[in-house]
Amino acid sequence: MELGLPLASLLLLAGGGAVIGFLLAVLGAGGSILLLPLLVSGATLPSRDAVPLSLLVVTLLALGNLGPCLRRGQVAPRPALILGLPALAGSWIGGSWVKAGLVSEPVQLGVFAAAALLAAWLLNRRQVRPTPLRDNGRASLLAGQGLLVGLLTGIAGVGGGFAIVPALVLLAGLPMPLASGTSLLLIATNSMVALAALGHWPSASLPLLVPLLIGGALGGVAGQHLATHLPDQRLRQGFAALLIGSALLTGAEAVKRHQPNGNGRADGTIDYIRTHRN
Repeated sequence: MELGLPLASLLLLAGGGAVIGFLLAVLGAGGSILLLPLLVSGATLPSRDAVPLSLLVVTLLALGNLGPCLRRGQVAPRPALILGLPALAGSWIGGSWVKAGLVSEPVQLGVFAAAALLAAWLLNRRQVRPTPLRDNGRASLLAGQGLLVGLLTGIAGVGGGFAIVPALVLLAGLPMPLASGTSLLLIATNSMVALAALGHWPSASLPLLVPLLIGGALGGVAGQHLATHLPDQRLRQGFAALLIGSALLTGAEAVKRHQPNGNGRADGTIDYIRTHRN
């Protein structure tokens, strides 16, 4: 597969991949929350290609960062099952809706932006004091959150970490390092299910994987070195800021694409993809 991308696009995608890999290693989230805006705004891909490509990249990077978390014991099995099983069902449902054409592109991006803002508010609305997940009411809320996360994964092409981490912190009472490791496991499984449900393989966009994964691997290595040294409060504050920035960027793109000729932009990257589509 010939790469042949413009240098500016290569640098943009590699740099974005490095940031995404770093955030996945440190926060257990932030991959698709940055990758989807990068693909739809930076690379000007239509959501039909950006969503499955985002899911594929985030799955691979999440699996790459999961190994060190497993070795450190930073995965909580019970919350993972309570949240994860409904999330898998939601991922399949959401992906099937998109495949059937029931969700338009502006709606996909708008849902993504609204969910990111809500997650940022929930994560920082009060001081979180981790407590064990014992009562059935909180377990039911966590399962319901899992279903919503899965729907977001299938509809908006996100791994769901930006919603999984706040749910594990607020409802399961997990500290950020444990929530981050558990999130990586759920991100990988949710993304694979959503990708299968979408039924669309973005073959014309696959050359973009190369700089994204190279940058992601380098960022992941750096993030793993820092993950055990960053305080919980700073991690949550940084994550919330990331959510707000990505929501604003994606919301603006949703408005732009809702307007007439909103998909008419093209740059070197999209020109390359169109030229090599066949």
